[in-house]
Amino acid sequence: MENLRRAITQIANAQTQDLQNLSHFSRFCLIPFLSFSSSLYRLSLFLRHNLYLFGLFRKQRLPVRVISVGNLTWGGNGKTPMVEYIALLLSNSGITPLVLTRGYAGGDEAKMLQRHLLSTSAKIGVGANRAGTAAWFLEKYGYIDQFSTCFEKHCPGQKSSCSEVGKIGAVILDDGMQHWSLLRDLEIVMVNGIIPWGNGQLLPRGPLREPLTALRRADVAVIHHADLIGPLCVDRLDFSDHHFFQAMDIMTIKERLKVLKDEFRVKPIIVVTEKDYDRDPVILKELDQFKVLVLCSSLQIVPSPEQTEESFNALLKKLINQSKLNSMENINTTSARG
Repeated sequence: MENLRRAITQIANAQTQDLQNLSHFSRFCLIPFLSFSSSLYRLSLFLRHNLYLFGLFRKQRLPVRVISVGNLTWGGNGKTPMVEYIALLLSNSGITPLVLTRGYAGGDEAKMLQRHLLSTSAKIGVGANRAGTAAWFLEKYGYIDQFSTCFEKHCPGQKSSCSEVGKIGAVILDDGMQHWSLLRDLEIVMVNGIIPWGNGQLLPRGPLREPLTALRRADVAVIHHADLIGPLCVDRLDFSDHHFFQAMDIMTIKERLKVLKDEFRVKPIIVVTEKDYDRDPVILKELDQFKVLVLCSSLQIVPSPEQTEESFNALLKKLINQSKLNSMENINTTSARG
């Protein structure tokens, strides 16, 4: 089962040019089955959307503000940290938030939120029936619609008297973008900046839980892992060390460059190592229509409290000097014996 899960994840993140690297089973058995399943999933989304659109399924309005935090792809998008962030913001502003989470995989996310928000006024509601869970909490603790009043009267980080009554002032839907049965006042979508949409396909063929057109519903889009996103797209072809390039290698490189140029609408820049250039500079001129950069390397000593570049240099000089002295002693000994 774990191997199957890994294969599906690999397919979901594979770009078109990477499909040829997948196993025979994945390409000719798994992908067709997943594609058919995705078509059924798309149909179910269409039917569900229209049932809500024409009023056959009704959306419920809660008596307090509802903030939804969700995403369009499975896992790894930073939803739970954003839910915690908003809960802290509301609590510190004098508004008691109710976090509604479904409780997947034994409720690990709910337990984490409870631990992190223990010292705040936030309440955690766990259950698949979000509307029913919300109704139970609102009836037990009561509710108060003082959202704008509390925000206007108090500065961030300063607790207020609004939370003293213990009544719920706002609801946060954890993973709420596809939970259409509750109306929301603010829709926040989290996007994984490293692999935003995977292969762009719907579940289970890809990671998308809805088509990308669903982004139009969002009021705020937050890029998760933004600090890990490079300014450039880096693609790579690996060859063995001391590899001598052949005509077939150049053809492979040119084909990859064409794919990149068509995908990103810019001319790629080629980077080769200095050793590659010295080994066969003539054949690399076959790529003269592209800009080719040669990557040179040099050693840099990373300092530590115990060792610096200066101390390392001093050690080398000492050992070299000692080696020279020992060598001279050996020469003198040999000469004396002679």
